[in-house]
Amino acid sequence: MSRGLLSRLGSSERSSSSGDERAEIVEHLRVLLNTRLGDSSTAPDFGVLDFSEVVHSLPGSVNLLQSSIRATLLRYEPRLTNVIVRYVKSEDPLQLRFEIIADAQDSNRKNRGRLQFQTRLSAGGRFDVHS
Repeated sequence: MSRGLLSRLGSSERSSSSGDERAEIVEHLRVLLNTRLGDSSTAPDFGVLDFSEVVHSLPGSVNLLQSSIRATLLRYEPRLTNVIVRYVKSEDPLQLRFEIIADAQDSNRKNRGRLQFQTRLSAGGRFDVHS
């Protein structure tokens, strides 16, 4: 069940299972990657570069998307550090794929291990994220 930010902030419950935390991170990555820069009036740098603005300059713009994804994760996902975003070649020319590798941190900034996520950007400009 997905809950809003305010209800999560007001709740004292914490995930004790690393699987739950991984699922929460995956869901947050989906939100981050499917929000375009400028969509949030309170945080204009929240989100990633709009795919439709760079689609005509592919494959050269892959580096711009990579950089945008990494910068957003470093800024808005504090549970991830040492973030690496790699472009993964796809046989489908209408899809872009990225691999995200990062160290997971707990609330005390202790390393909880390496995580890996697979992303797929469809022709419609929507990211799907899997762990």
